[in-house]
Amino acid sequence: MGLAAWLVLEIWLLTVVAGASSGLVVFLVLVAGFILGSVVIKRAGRRAFRSLSETLQQQQSGVMPAAARPNSEGNGLMMLGGLLLMIPGLVSDAVGLLLLLPPVQKAVSRTAERTFERKLREADPGTLGGAFQQARMHRPDGKVVQGEVIRDERGDAAQEPRPPLTH
Repeated sequence: MGLAAWLVLEIWLLTVVAGASSGLVVFLVLVAGFILGSVVIKRAGRRAFRSLSETLQQQQSGVMPAAARPNSEGNGLMMLGGLLLMIPGLVSDAVGLLLLLPPVQKAVSRTAERTFERKLREADPGTLGGAFQQARMHRPDGKVVQGEVIRDERGDAAQEPRPPLTH
């Protein structure tokens, strides 16, 4: 239902702009949005690929890569902004242009991270969130340890001998 309302809004805005100016202006705005969006996606893709290749080179040379580098942040949001620019419509173009601004990217990134973390905390065991919680367990040397913590709620579990582990 929301998608249909969004499409109706986009079409209505395009007809309003076409009525105020001309169909040629609307066509030029749509073409300019597509071209700008493709340039943004190409640039963000190159930045992401460069960051990935640098990280892989650092890992192969034995140097641990930096956790967060300012030049590699926001590539996903830039690509999303470019995609929104490529979609025909004025509302999607406005949202896409907003996503290209660094302060907006930081705010959206922080909000998404907080929401993701909250959803992980609220996730029940055995769900996808539980799997992410398991993947986030780390040993002191930085290696990931797969597994889960099972707590025995019975008080007499400490007195019972445990069976030996077998292979």
